[in-house]
Amino acid sequence: MNLTIENILLVGSILLFISIIVGKTSYKFGVPTLLLFLIIGMLAGSDGIGGIRFDDPKLAQFIGIVSLNFILFSGGLDTNWNTVKPILREGFVLSTVGVLLTAITLGTFVWYVTDFTIYESMLLGSIVSSTDAAAVFSILRSKSLALKNNLRPTLEMESGSNDPMAYVLTLAFLTLVINQDKDLASIIPMFLQQMAFGAIAGFGFGKLSKYIINKIKLDFEGLYPVLVIALMFITFSATDFVGGNGFLAIYICAVYLGNQDLIHKKTILKMYDGLAWLMQIVLFLTLGLLVFPSKIVPIFGIGMLISVFLILVARPVSVLLSLMFFKMKFRRRLYISWVGLRGAVPIVFATYPLLAGINKADMIFNIVFFISVSSVIIQGTTLSVMAKWLNVALPNEEKKLNATDLLFADNPKALIKEIPVSANCYAADKKIVDLSFPKHAIIAMIRRDNQYITPNGSTIILDKDVLVVLADKQEAIDNVKECLNK
Repeated sequence: MNLTIENILLVGSILLFISIIVGKTSYKFGVPTLLLFLIIGMLAGSDGIGGIRFDDPKLAQFIGIVSLNFILFSGGLDTNWNTVKPILREGFVLSTVGVLLTAITLGTFVWYVTDFTIYESMLLGSIVSSTDAAAVFSILRSKSLALKNNLRPTLEMESGSNDPMAYVLTLAFLTLVINQDKDLASIIPMFLQQMAFGAIAGFGFGKLSKYIINKIKLDFEGLYPVLVIALMFITFSATDFVGGNGFLAIYICAVYLGNQDLIHKKTILKMYDGLAWLMQIVLFLTLGLLVFPSKIVPIFGIGMLISVFLILVARPVSVLLSLMFFKMKFRRRLYISWVGLRGAVPIVFATYPLLAGINKADMIFNIVFFISVSSVIIQGTTLSVMAKWLNVALPNEEKKLNATDLLFADNPKALIKEIPVSANCYAADKKIVDLSFPKHAIIAMIRRDNQYITPNGSTIILDKDVLVVLADKQEAIDNVKECLNK
């Protein structure tokens, strides 16, 4: 079947529906949902029962980049700074030094066991050097794993922030493969430019986005998530245009926004959570359609050898070396090593050699696909077992809710308090979003001139207003009073 304008919506919606239904029950059998999406795509492809012909790496790469924008941005929005701050150094080292060490270790091994040149080997190592944000986020959250000692934020920060490093390394070694006359020193300026411009642009666009979201007055609440989507793509494309790393920029921008008070923040977060899942499904289905299973069979042996080396040697060595200067129990390091899931991101990066037309592009793509699938099968299905075996798991009842969980929670508040606002009160003539209101309390209603109004983040508190505050404990009420009168 050839995809046309007439049938693409029908085929796409059927595949999406099947993916959601199958994914709903997949964890009962211990199979990661994302792997099911890949398999459905492969079954629907030209080598499968669906017979859909899709052989367009350029379109697949475009879909991949758009999907990664949503996935990384959603992950950044969910990242709580107070949780990440204690492990910031560990996460940064893992997402930079760890990625580099993984690429070098695996690339050297590939050079020894294949007929690849050294640069082709390093290119393959770079493509699979980062952990996959979509895989780690979805598997950790769907399994509701409660981990000890900040392990979970470490893993989520690493997976959310290490794709930019792998992307830069992929572009760098692809340049060396194409231009044989260049040496390693020639790619250093590009590397520094990508990372520096990406970090600066991410923070700058984050501050600008907050100002726009909170200052612009839109007539409909539903337009605010659309506004954030526009700001996300502007951040990525503008950063890429000036030679910076767009993936790094949108992640930093999202982390900044996720830790600020925004108008209609709950609506924005819920929409991005749904869109991130949609993009994960679309991404894995697309990559499943792109691959030809018949071409995977011939590289099964070498693919398994490289995959096992990555899981059991390259990833553990890079983690242990990266964290050697930090105080951390050995079993925690081992678990971080095990949660080195490869998913859709390496497959997306593997389309770059295909579009560049280098000699071994097809073989690199097929090996990367095999590594990603085997990683999700071997590591994705054993995260809970390894957590219990290494004694890094917490009982579910001890799991603490982070700020995002609290924002999503619709738990009833036990206390209700009416708090009057006076003319000399700090909160007078200010928007609710600008007050840094405590997260354990909400302003349910405002009594103004003997009428009750339902507030939102853009509502301005006036003199003589009476705030009807709901909170879960007396301490939160006290925090509200401090916030209103500071």
